[in-house]
Amino acid sequence: MKGRNFIKRLLLWGLLLVALSACERKAEEPAATLLQIDGRVVSLAQFLGEFAKTLPQGQALPDEQRLELKRSFLVQLIDRELALGEAERLHVQLLPEELEEVVQESRRDYPDGAFEQMLSQRGLSIEQWRHKLEQNLLMEKVVRETVYARVSVLEEEVSAYFQAHGEEFNRPEQVRARQILVATEEEGQSLLEQLRQGEEFAALARQHSLSPDSEQGGDLGFFARGQMPPEFDATVFALAAGQLSELVKSDYGYHIFFVEEHRKAVNLPLEAVAEDIRRTLQAQKEEQAYHAWLQELRSRATIVVDWELLQ
Repeated sequence: MKGRNFIKRLLLWGLLLVALSACERKAEEPAATLLQIDGRVVSLAQFLGEFAKTLPQGQALPDEQRLELKRSFLVQLIDRELALGEAERLHVQLLPEELEEVVQESRRDYPDGAFEQMLSQRGLSIEQWRHKLEQNLLMEKVVRETVYARVSVLEEEVSAYFQAHGEEFNRPEQVRARQILVATEEEGQSLLEQLRQGEEFAALARQHSLSPDSEQGGDLGFFARGQMPPEFDATVFALAAGQLSELVKSDYGYHIFFVEEHRKAVNLPLEAVAEDIRRTLQAQKEEQAYHAWLQELRSRATIVVDWELLQ
């Protein structure tokens, strides 16, 4: 949930929680108040209007499923407003350049006008989107500075994880191979002869193979014993790197294999995987700390929800 992944999650959240200017100070009494957080309110009409934008268009949902989605959406809204309130209390602010960096990154892959069109289809103006993005980045910043900054992973924790999960870092013998699959033995023998005369394997696979991997030149990637059908293993693991197989019959048809690389079985030492373990533990701790932080904010706030209005 850290860094760029967390920002992407917040960007998506911003599109879902579109212009809920939500929890604004009560300027006038709404007809039906769904949510109050420390005097800030969200009306039922506000909530339903924005909730409708999160649903797939043209798809009817059972009442029970719709109610569950409403509850989940409301909980997300509550947590978001609690985080923004905490940012205000701690005077955490988003710098203009921090916002502009993510704006440019978000628009980068869209041709001229396409980004605005995408927002329009979601019922958003560019100004509304920027406002929500600013709020979401502010939320990410307060979480990073007040929650993640207190999280660290000790070396002994890395070692303990390695001892408890050592089997995860044992890599079995692997082979990287390509295949060509055809329907008849005659075609297979013809292609095999062309390969022996120097034709490129990947090119013939793209032209003739019936297997879905034909678009990748028949590339099966790396695999260990037991991940492919037995007749595959019996052939490719017996070949040296650079060797071509004979024609192999299976339930799928007739195969030709070419082995590109062998990897020996290896037990990776702690030094080789320490950073991966550290990142895993860091992410776990951050997730736990984030939820504990939200729970603390909930316990300090006065939250009133009229759940019956959701029915």
